[in-house]
Amino acid sequence: MIIQALAFYLFAAIIVASGLMVISSRNPVHSVLFLILAFFNGAALFVLLGAEFLAMVMVIVYVGAVAVLFLFVVMMLDINFVELRQGFLQYLPIGALIGVVLLIELLFVIGGGISPPDVALVSAVPIPEASGLSNTEALGQILYTRYIYLFQGAGMVLLTAMIGAIVLTLRAREGVRKQKISRQVSRTRDESIELKQVKPGEGV
Repeated sequence: MIIQALAFYLFAAIIVASGLMVISSRNPVHSVLFLILAFFNGAALFVLLGAEFLAMVMVIVYVGAVAVLFLFVVMMLDINFVELRQGFLQYLPIGALIGVVLLIELLFVIGGGISPPDVALVSAVPIPEASGLSNTEALGQILYTRYIYLFQGAGMVLLTAMIGAIVLTLRAREGVRKQKISRQVSRTRDESIELKQVKPGEGV
């Protein structure tokens, strides 16, 4: 128990420190690297809780896909972060309001987590230890039966966020020719073909 407690406090401290460095680093590449470190330590906490499936998902999905995608987007796109930060003060009231709402929601979550020990006995959610199921099977039964609509709704929110991120990073550059499929399809034969009468012995 002492070793598990020490490991928990170690991983938790690293997560908190990494989170602070994510929002305080001036270099966005360093912020993404600290975010990856926070994800790895979060996966370690899931392993301590016995939720090996969630730990695997944390590493494969968040570190292997999301964080690496952020890193490549930040490194490959020519984004002027100084220009983006110029309008920070005008969005500060809205950001503060959203922060207060999130704080209230976290307080509700923490308050709802304090419950009597016998609540799990009357819950309709399958418990892996009591029902003989593995963590992965129990999680699948919960997500795809009881919380299927919330699960699909979360997927739609993530899809909307992905489309919004692509739209925000899509910047028009001058002097770059782009393909216009509608114009290509609507071209007629007269616009596409030009006939030349070539005389014998002469070139085009």
